[in-house]
Amino acid sequence: MKPSALEPIEIAWRLYVAPRWIATPIGQIRHSDVQTWISQLSAGTAKTSHTKPGPRGATTVVRVYGVLASILDSAVKDRRILSNPARGVNLPRKLTKPHPYLSHEQIDLLARSATHHDVLVLTLAYTGLRWGEATGFRVRDVDLVRRRFSVRENAVRVGGKIIVGTPKSHWARTVPFPAFLAEQLGTLIVGKDSGQIVFGGGTTHERRPSTRDGWFVYALRRTKLADPSFPTLTLYDLRHTAARLAVSAGANVKAVQRMLGHASAAMTLDVYADLFDDDLDAVAVALDQARTFSSVGKMWARSGQEPSNGPLEGRTYVESRGSSETNHGAPTGTRTQTVTILSRLPLPLGYGGAASRGRTLQA
Repeated sequence: MKPSALEPIEIAWRLYVAPRWIATPIGQIRHSDVQTWISQLSAGTAKTSHTKPGPRGATTVVRVYGVLASILDSAVKDRRILSNPARGVNLPRKLTKPHPYLSHEQIDLLARSATHHDVLVLTLAYTGLRWGEATGFRVRDVDLVRRRFSVRENAVRVGGKIIVGTPKSHWARTVPFPAFLAEQLGTLIVGKDSGQIVFGGGTTHERRPSTRDGWFVYALRRTKLADPSFPTLTLYDLRHTAARLAVSAGANVKAVQRMLGHASAAMTLDVYADLFDDDLDAVAVALDQARTFSSVGKMWARSGQEPSNGPLEGRTYVESRGSSETNHGAPTGTRTQTVTILSRLPLPLGYGGAASRGRTLQA
């Protein structure tokens, strides 16, 4: 595992799992015991080594549970226990918060409030890069002519140290950036060697600002003074803004996936499903236009005329189907069903052929 992914798991073991289970033989762990423990964690009454008491959020509880469940999965594979007593436990549900999206004007205001970090803010907001990816850029990774970033490294802080490794998904990718950023990025790399870091002094990586008194906190305060309606967000939320701007500019889900470095387009849709709702309307409109200009649509337009008593759209009819000579011996009678006409185009004369014989449409 990457060090950044391993660290929260180690913390979960040390602060939550070990204080409760380290002295318990695995053969004595019961499903009900695990369920009680999960409920106590959510309520803030479980035994932990955490210095801050109180209820734990769903994300923390699910991660802590995963550590215990994984240990017991290994015990099952080693045939120390027959089944995993942690599986099937009811877990707290993670609530999905709406993503805060910024407009171009709001991005510009935030960048100006960030003073000498303005180019970094613009880069995050218009490319969707993760913090470690953006701050890991070296001069050789920036192509000012083609306006491309080559994402090869990810600089993350683990245990107080900056560790440089591969990107989160373990594969390099190319990310475009808008033309207006080229000049500003150019000023940052002037005088630097190809192996030096773009953001910062060139030799050390930028550290993520503190959530209490870092430069981004003060930038938000200055922004809110100028615009009281400005949303509360984090540096990571700028990634959501980049996704929205890309979709608004006409990018399809596959392009957004590649830009953000998601493992699959399905993941992008899961995270940003709200951004693609308008595409459903666009599909319906495109299909309607395609049919209108097709040979079928032209035939409809030539053959029928709007009824004298008004358009068909929205009117309700009762369709009666006779069954005397068309059903070949079946019991006689009439079946009716209500039909609402949604299309404004009338049926062409003779439309339906023999299949429509014996059917009448009555208002």
